[in-house]
This record gives sequence, structure tokens and C-alpha cells, in this order.
Amino acid sequence: MRKVLIVDDEKNIRLGLKAMIVREFPDTYEFEFAGDGAEALEVIVSTPIDIVITDIRMPVMDGIMLINRIQELESKPTLVILSGHDDFHYAKEAIRCDVKEYLLKPIVRDELSRTMLRLEKELKQKEQMTAQLTNSSHQREAYKESQLSYLLRQSHLAEDDLRSRLQTIEMDWIEEGFQFGVLQYRGTIEGMGHAEFLARIQAEISNAPEHVRERRGYVFDKKNQLVLVAEHAELFQYLSERIIGSGYFSYSMGLSEFTCGITNLHKAYEEAQQALKYTFLQSAPGVARFESVRQKSRDFTVPAETIQKIGNMLGTDRNKEMTALLLEVLDMKTVARFDLAYLEGISKSFNDLVFDKVFHVYGGESVEILRLFKKVGDISNFNYFHDYFHSVEGLLHRLNDYVRSMKTFHIDHKEMKKAVQYMQDNYQKDLNMTMVSNHVSLNYSYFSQAFKEFTGESFVHYLKKLRIDKARELLASTDYKIYEISELAGFENTKHFSRVFKELEGVSPQEYRDQRHVMRHG
Repeated sequence: MRKVLIVDDEKNIRLGLKAMIVREFPDTYEFEFAGDGAEALEVIVSTPIDIVITDIRMPVMDGIMLINRIQELESKPTLVILSGHDDFHYAKEAIRCDVKEYLLKPIVRDELSRTMLRLEKELKQKEQMTAQLTNSSHQREAYKESQLSYLLRQSHLAEDDLRSRLQTIEMDWIEEGFQFGVLQYRGTIEGMGHAEFLARIQAEISNAPEHVRERRGYVFDKKNQLVLVAEHAELFQYLSERIIGSGYFSYSMGLSEFTCGITNLHKAYEEAQQALKYTFLQSAPGVARFESVRQKSRDFTVPAETIQKIGNMLGTDRNKEMTALLLEVLDMKTVARFDLAYLEGISKSFNDLVFDKVFHVYGGESVEILRLFKKVGDISNFNYFHDYFHSVEGLLHRLNDYVRSMKTFHIDHKEMKKAVQYMQDNYQKDLNMTMVSNHVSLNYSYFSQAFKEFTGESFVHYLKKLRIDKARELLASTDYKIYEISELAGFENTKHFSRVFKELEGVSPQEYRDQRHVMRHG
């Protein structure tokens, strides 16, 4: 039975989450609880935990710090974060950590259920992969992979230590010459995992000429990219040709320059990583070589002023102008001429000057489009430039509609206050909704709905209460006769006044006046 740790400083939320999970998945999970990140960390260290569901804002240690501390552990549970509307900026940071899902409070049972089902599927796949490594052959491969992963992460190992570790995994042939390739899946198969991706690449390699596939090693890096190092550059040439010809399986590949010497291990790995980034500018799966991108110009200026103009247009329904400026900013020829840092700078400027500004100015309600923002906010979430462009364009149009609606709301809010004030100033007159809606220049039907949303009451009921409030003041503080107060409060006749007064107050106007007289004089 899997263990779930629920971390939230509110006990009712912890118990509520447990109840929802138990209802959907009876006898499936055991539960642990913690009121803050520090307590949670103690539980995780002392007890094997499969899934952590944590709030962001908590005392002592918040959810962001907890997630980062978990990354330091050897065995990491699957992470899910919870957030309220006001946590947008924290949520954005947390999502960039190794979390599996972001759930918005109040938690929707169906969304939680879908999340748990998906996590269970991933955990089972992980268990199956672990089981496959139990035989000796897989253990040897796993050890080789783990050692290569360690070597690629440790960029400052002494040369003797590096050579010794390479000898241990029979990869000291790197001294004589090698090349790196970093491969990333670009297909449409949902849920393509490490094992299947590797199996397909191994199948491709098995068809290469025997002499070019003898000495090689592989590992998956922290970005879930397959890192392949080989003694023969011809192996990568073969894979490059297969990428174009493969109809059932597609991936992109970044290639380092062919080099010699173990001291160039990290340099070549970084070259392949950098080259892979430039496949983003291609329109289909392909290969980018470091020698073709190393000379890209860094003499550029990010067009921040144009991006600011786009932000200023939000809410004005100038979509064509925004798209024209976007085409200017993300002109493919310009982007391709410069180092990828140019495009990364544009992405950052859109985040800082447009997207974040909308959330800052218009508040937490815009968190409803957080998932789209999360994707557009980082170009690494896209396989190709044209996908990024269209997503930015789509988000701008969504934000345009959102900002327009928020501006309309604020304008309508102002008009409703004006309407209420007009009613308070003219309640004694023969007032009706047509007169008031005309006064604030709003459509009759729209005004009726907006008025109810603003006051919580229909126009007729609000006017009745307003007039009765004024009548109560007059009954308690003046000696006007009942029919005079009826007229002063705006009622058409005394009979109607008395009926409405008793309906709202429970007593007749005269009875109300008598009660106030007794209370005043004892």
C-alpha cells in the first residue's frame, strides 16, 4: 500500500484531502500528515513516502523550501503542490521545480482523482523499470549509466580520478577520440518513457555497421534527454540520416565536435547540449551540429520597447496590431541570425513586461490561465519555434480578452456605485429601473443583471428596502403622520406603504412608531 504525505497548516484541509482520496480509492493509500515543511521533511527522512501533496504558504518552512530540500534527498517522492489564488508567483516558481501537478484551491474532486490516477500509472511504470534491472545484465548497465551520469555532473574531477572511473566502466577509449550526441524525443506517442525511448534508439543503432557501434555509452540527464557518447562519428552520421527517413519514430539530436582526451569530456557534453537547443529553430525533427552554431552573433539588443507596446495594447482589442508587432519581435530570420540567448531574452521580456504585469495589475483571478502561462513562460517547453510563436500569440489574445473583461468590470463597478447613489438621492420620486439605467447609460437588461451582481438584490427589492429604511428614520425621529411619511419615502399610497413595511419589518408603521416611543421614554 502506497504512502501519501499531506502537508498543510490547516487540519481541515488535510483531513478533507484524505477523505476525497479515500472515497475515490478505498484501501489504496496510507496517510501521513504534517503542518509545515519542517515536519514534512522529518517524516520523509524517517518514513518511505511515495507521494507528497503540499501547500505553498505555511509557517516555519513553506512548500517552496520543502520542495527544494526534497531535491537534495537520494530517494525522492512524487510531488504535488496546492495553491490559493494569491500564491501565483510562488506557484510559478514551484512549477519550475520537479513537481508532477499543480492543484488550485479549493480542490476539485475530479481533478484530484485524475491526478492520483496519473501518478499511480507513473509509479507503476517506475516500479516495472526497477524490476527489470534486477538481473545481472541490467545491473551492469545501470552501474555503467550511473557512473557516467556522475562523471558528467562532476565537472571538476581530477584527471587521474576521471581516468580511473572511466576504466572501471570500460570507457577509457574516450582518450583516443569520441563524440557526444544529446537526443530528445519529438514524436506524438503519449507517455513515451525512458525505457521505450532507449529501446528504440538501441534498435536503430543495432542496424548500423558493426564497427561503428562497438564502443559507446549512454545516460539520461536531468532534463530527460538521452546522452549518447561513441568512439565513431560515423554512428551519429548514421543516426542523422535515419532521423530524416524514420516514419514511425522521431527525435532531434545535438552533436558536439569530434574530439580527443578525457579532459574534454565535459566540454564536448556541453557542446552537444548547446547544439540541441538550436533544433528548436527547425520545423521538424533534425540534427544541429555545434560547429554550425558556435559562431552565432551575440551582438544584439532585445526589443524591449516593442514588447512593452504589445503589453500596453492588452484590453484594447487591437489584435492585428499586436500580431504585427509580435511578427516583428519574433521574426524568424532575425532570431536565426543570433545566439539563442537573443530568443531567451525575448522570452524573459515577455514574462517581465507583459505576462507578469497582467497578474500584478489585475490580481489573482488570472491564475486560471496559469497552465498556459507556465508553458509559454519557458521556451524549453516547446519542440519548435513555430509552436512557441503560436502559443505566445494565443496567450496574448487570451490576455487581451481577460484584461478587457477586467476593465469592463471595473467600469461597471463604478457605474453601479453611481446608480446606487442616484437611488439614494431620489428614492422619494417615482423611480423605476428604466430611469436609473438611463442615468448611467447602460442597457436595461444588462443593468438588471449587473445591479443584482453588485448589490446582491434585485432592483425592486433594493428600492423597497431603501425606502423602508428612510421611513423607519422618519417614524422614529419625526411627528409626521403615516400618510405623510409614506409620501416622503416614495410610496404611491399609504396602503401600499403599510403592506410593504409589515412585509419587511413584521409590524405596521404605527406599531413600529409606538415601540420606538416606548423605548425612548421608558
